[in-house]
Amino acid sequence: MYRITNPGASRLFYEALGLEFRRDMDIVRDGEREATNYFFGVPGQDEELELTYNHDGRTYELGTGYGHIALAVDDLDATLERLAGQGIEPERAPYRVREGGSRLCFVQDPDGYRVELIERS
Repeated sequence: MYRITNPGASRLFYEALGLEFRRDMDIVRDGEREATNYFFGVPGQDEELELTYNHDGRTYELGTGYGHIALAVDDLDATLERLAGQGIEPERAPYRVREGGSRLCFVQDPDGYRVELIERS
């Protein structure tokens, strides 16, 4: 689960990465809509990413105590070219962690969360 500040921008970002929007769910307390959860997933897989938008306008510090999500892609260069057309650029050029390993890079969502893109080998 990631806390987000702009549901529309986040939805565009995660759909650009190939995730499908599955549903949203309002959280209501004392008759007031407190938050909305948005659920995304990789087509054909059950796992979901939950994005939470709190309606009270508060801001969040990302900190360093969170993990990141990773998505496998068939062709990293083609994926990055497609994303660049939507204004999404990698933090740095694709690289390999070790010789013979998969190529990877990171992109950031609208709130600064890092998403790892790993080329299938």
